[in-house]
Amino acid sequence: MDLLTALRAHRLLAIVRGSDPDAALKTVLTLVEEGVTLVEVSLSGRDALDVIARARAVLGPDATLGAGTVLTADDARAAHRAGAAFLVTPAVSDGIATGRELGLPVLAGVMTPTDILQALRLGAAALKLFPAGSAGGPGYLRDLRGPFPDLPFVPVGGVDASAAADYLRSGATAVGVGSPLIADAADGGSLAGLRERAREFLDVVGPESRP
Repeated sequence: MDLLTALRAHRLLAIVRGSDPDAALKTVLTLVEEGVTLVEVSLSGRDALDVIARARAVLGPDATLGAGTVLTADDARAAHRAGAAFLVTPAVSDGIATGRELGLPVLAGVMTPTDILQALRLGAAALKLFPAGSAGGPGYLRDLRGPFPDLPFVPVGGVDASAAADYLRSGATAVGVGSPLIADAADGGSLAGLRERAREFLDVVGPESRP
């Protein structure tokens, strides 16, 4: 898949991390039903690989379903076997090179200019600015875009609806959103609330992001 094109088109990456595998699966499927096209299932969630495999079986081969918190080469291989179409790392890790060897695009976690150059050398398709809120928010993104004006940044970490709008105005290609969007849905909480929040974020990133 062309991850960068998908990020540019949809501008919202939902991050699902749950303690209840059945609820996490329902969360993924609900997000897709609401029009959230890009969904990442974090490997730090309970039985995450099984959640990815079950979601892939329901959604079919064309769904833009990925695996997050990919730290090692083994993580990348396991995610690939489970059916992930792309990988997301929290840092510059072995998962980047292995993902590329497997033919999977990688959204690589970076914070510093040095991280950015290392991730690009390893073949990252886009750059996950993490943790964006702690790093300085939209102002830090604007500072990075000085020396790196054309690189695709995806801020993640503390991105609520208001921050998402600020990041996009500051030049982010897309935003990655976890708990401000998912809340407790992947732990067994309300799917109705999840649907409302999904619509709110889709409105923020723009009608052009809807399928």
